[in-house]
Amino acid sequence: MIKLRYLAAAVVATGAIQAAPAADLAAGKALAQKTCAACHGVDGIGIVDLYPNLAGQKASYLAAQLKAFRAGSRNNPIMSPMAKSLSDAEIENVAAYYAGLSQR
Repeated sequence: MIKLRYLAAAVVATGAIQAAPAADLAAGKALAQKTCAACHGVDGIGIVDLYPNLAGQKASYLAAQLKAFRAGSRNNPIMSPMAKSLSDAEIENVAAYYAGLSQR
């Protein structure tokens, strides 16, 4: 157990573990309102059952799905082209924004 503490302290001291940069919620909201709201609603609740609710989903899940659409490992005729133009930062921002909204 003591060895694990020393290892953890050494990893932190060397900077091997770095915190991810904080998402820009304002940028995420702007992107969501401009691009996503037509289908997923301004409050993150899909406008029809075909479009999933995004409000309150985990940011890591949303980001992973958008990155999968962008990479082509997950295909959807609507979402794949939408995600292709998104940068990693835009994905993290919009995912954090939707994660912060409350579900109904």
